[in-house]
Amino acid sequence: MNPSILSRRAFLGRAGAGFGAVALQALLADHAGATPATAANPLLPRAPHFPARAKRCVFLYMPGGPSHVDLYDPKPRLTTEHGQPLPFAKPGLEHTKTGNLYGSPWQFSQHGQSGLPFSELLPNIAQCADELCVIRSMVADNINHTGANYQMCFGDQAFSRPSIGSWVTYGLGTENQNLPGFVVIAPQPAPGGASLWSSSFLPAVYQGTWVNNFKQPVANLADPLADPARQEDKLATLRLLNERHAATHPDEAMLEARIASFELAFRMQMEAPEAFDLNRETAATRALYGLDNPVTEGFGKQCLLARRLLERGVRFVHVFDTSGEVHNRWDNHNNLPKTLAAACAGTDKPVAGFLRDLRARGLLDDTLVVWGGEFGRTPTAQGADGREHHPFGFTMWMAGGGVKGGYTHGETDEYGWFAVRDKVHVHDLHATILHLLGLDHKRLTYRASGRDYRLTDVYGNVVESIIV
Repeated sequence: MNPSILSRRAFLGRAGAGFGAVALQALLADHAGATPATAANPLLPRAPHFPARAKRCVFLYMPGGPSHVDLYDPKPRLTTEHGQPLPFAKPGLEHTKTGNLYGSPWQFSQHGQSGLPFSELLPNIAQCADELCVIRSMVADNINHTGANYQMCFGDQAFSRPSIGSWVTYGLGTENQNLPGFVVIAPQPAPGGASLWSSSFLPAVYQGTWVNNFKQPVANLADPLADPARQEDKLATLRLLNERHAATHPDEAMLEARIASFELAFRMQMEAPEAFDLNRETAATRALYGLDNPVTEGFGKQCLLARRLLERGVRFVHVFDTSGEVHNRWDNHNNLPKTLAAACAGTDKPVAGFLRDLRARGLLDDTLVVWGGEFGRTPTAQGADGREHHPFGFTMWMAGGGVKGGYTHGETDEYGWFAVRDKVHVHDLHATILHLLGLDHKRLTYRASGRDYRLTDVYGNVVESIIV
């Protein structure tokens, strides 16, 4: 038979090798009456290693380094000794000289039945106190933004590795074959760029899909001149040409990933426009996320889109707070009273609205929410009124997905400098996230360059005490 006149059914029958053909068969199943094979599709849902507490995860990422001693970790002694020298030696890793102790300009108060303390900068998140598991004893290894972002997003400070979203999608697949399994919502890249959501040596199909605006959320997705039937024919022809090339270049794994990306893009044209359309939400829901206020609208849209994607089966959503002119607004080296207040004003209501919306829709119990940045800020002053980078003890929190609500884990010293009890390293955080999703971080491996890699390298312990 002349390949140039193959029908789609004949094409599928002859081009059965490779996951791209299987995905195309699924696309055309309604026409062909076929039952699509599933074993070779890398994005199909896969069973976890053990029963999972969470089905999906969202990481609300605040690049720059949120100040723990001004938000979640009150230090009365830091306030009473404001302006005095730190009474112990600073670690040598501190790369910029900071001055004396700098007490928080804001008041703390207790909230919820749990009585967790929150800064007055976070009035809305404070109302969700009983949903939050606050980890006050986080530690990281890098004091610079890029290296610290690398470690928090993919577990290594220097070398490109698969991001946490890529590992999760590799381990579990996704529940919606018409949307990516891993989506990144970031108006601008954080320090470290697109490598923060890269699949690295994992197959490219597990890389994060970057959404950086709401007018055209996924670049080049819409083709107003094409009709579906013609696109199917074009895709079949493209697949045939790629199969011919692959037959003579059997080791080019990137070709299979490229084929899969074309086919996923075609399927996305059917579902993504609806998923990304925030105007389908009610006025009340839009107000819940702060879309009615220019201060909160930017991050509110990001959080609302994250909820829409999660409820449609996307496995992992990474939301970077990089909107606005100051896209690293948590990096408060100076004018802390103004800059940190602005960062909180832009995110507090959207984050709280997101948690409330997940709870109201019955999604919070099996959705793991993670909030934090790459490190914290020094309890000492940088200049007159700023704080320097601080990886020695800082705060992150989790909610839903099997973690204890209204709970505080670990602590820093009396000044908020060092984590002194129940330390949680970044590797431990990653191990715990995977565990809650039903994945054993020691078993989730991928062989590359002659060794078996994992997200946690050779480190990491699950923080059992925060799990319900």
